Amino acid sequence: MATNHKTRMLIIGSGPAGLSAAIYGARAGMEPIVVQGLQPGGQLTITTDVENYPGFREVIQGPWLMQEMQAQAEHVGTRMMWDTITDVDLSGPTFVATGDGGDTYEGDTLVICTGAQAKWLGVPGEQALSGKGVSACATCDGFFYRGKKVVVIGGGNTAVEEALYLTNHSDNVTLIHRRDSLRCEKILQDRLEANPKVSVLWNKKVDEFLAGDNGELRALALTDTVTGDASEFEADGAFVAIGHAPATELFKGKLAMDDTGYLLVTPGTPKTDVAGVFAAGDVCDHTYRQAITAAGMGCQAALDAERYLAEKEFAGVTETVQG
Repeated sequence: MATNHKTRMLIIGSGPAGLSAAIYGARAGMEPIVVQGLQPGGQLTITTDVENYPGFREVIQGPWLMQEMQAQAEHVGTRMMWDTITDVDLSGPTFVATGDGGDTYEGDTLVICTGAQAKWLGVPGEQALSGKGVSACATCDGFFYRGKKVVVIGGGNTAVEEALYLTNHSDNVTLIHRRDSLRCEKILQDRLEANPKVSVLWNKKVDEFLAGDNGELRALALTDTVTGDASEFEADGAFVAIGHAPATELFKGKLAMDDTGYLLVTPGTPKTDVAGVFAAGDVCDHTYRQAITAAGMGCQAALDAERYLAEKEFAGVTETVQG
């Protein structure tokens, strides 16, 4: 039979944002519930080497980091639920989420940490070589290609920003774009053209990522979109930069979001346009998209959720006394 679970703070999503919110919420006595979703632990569970999360001298593994975060959240009083939310009711006064098995989760506050997924090309070799030369995050993995030959695939702001960032690590960066002009802002294009470390391959479509004898990326199989000619381009690292898709389908028509689906929050805060509903991490951040920034936003969301309830309860007491 379906069960109703009640909490002062309901968290949807279990990446760095969700688990950080849970840790702070639990320490504040809010007895949070975290509904983990389709990818418990978020994108770090498919990230191998993590070298830029503060507090660890040596390289750590993404799945291990998320296991430790979850263990800490549970240790201080968080309830973890293995479920996937299929519907939400934000009409209040409490917020209700329904799982795919029929269970309902009712929170006095709601923290949305459903994240965003990198868009992939969907070509052979892409997933098999993920972490072995193929990545979707130059900020995360660029360091591992210091002094090596790398490529970036895409033609928008994300791709150009990734290519420029990689010049901090490599003198041989190639941007591969399927068209003959970029879709990025002009200032980014000007910076790209002025950087001697970056070259552009125009009108080229990636058909496959090819592995070498060592099981890591060796080259990309390309097709010229004008002539149809096939070719190979050797590279040590390839970064797919064709954008991200936030996991916000549940909230369409219920919360304000931008044209690309990211939830809108009051600048500098995790507050959405519905009082008592907060958003943290990649679901509302299309600029930084780092584990540490997501964790920081999760902390903010928990602190603001605690303040929201305190103010609401104080207002209720004041109203009762005056009445």
